[in-house]
Amino acid sequence: MQQLTAHARSFENRCAERGEEFRRLGAGQSPQALFVTCSDSRVVPALITGAAPGDLFELRTAGNIVPEYRPERPAGEAATIEYAVQVLGVEHIVVCGHSHCGAVGALVRGEDLTGVPAVRGWLEGAAPELSGPGADGGTPELADAVQRHALAQAERLRSYPCVAEGLAAGRLSLDVWFYEVHTGAVRRHRTETGRFESL
Repeated sequence: MQQLTAHARSFENRCAERGEEFRRLGAGQSPQALFVTCSDSRVVPALITGAAPGDLFELRTAGNIVPEYRPERPAGEAATIEYAVQVLGVEHIVVCGHSHCGAVGALVRGEDLTGVPAVRGWLEGAAPELSGPGADGGTPELADAVQRHALAQAERLRSYPCVAEGLAAGRLSLDVWFYEVHTGAVRRHRTETGRFESL
């Protein structure tokens, strides 16, 4: 924590060198994309994409889970998605799953999560098709399961009215990525082949 605190302490001085850039940020934001990914500390969207401050509007949840759209029960995740699309006018949404995902691993292996009831409840509504033994449940990368999970979250996003309208009008795109934490490789799902391929 000491290293993080020291960096934060000196951040203002470093920002002073980029004064005009940060003054523009004070006037408002106009991000290019909504980036939906996991809370995992190994996944750093700005590092992966080279994004500058103001480029990405981020939604990070355990397991990059997008909850079902339920207008009668507002949730922070739904509010973030709606705000990004309706107010900020993002033109792109990226759902990014990652290798070695603890949440997907727990689902695939059917782990006992009684000791973490909030985690258990959150994952129960995630992607039931991943529950129980999976084809790659014994591998730490969990590539196949994570990719299927990310695609399922993208389908959930399509059920949000603002996303569905944006996609139908052609003012919004939706991509699904897979990030390998141990190599830094990023692959994108290609609808024409049904496979994750290099960007």
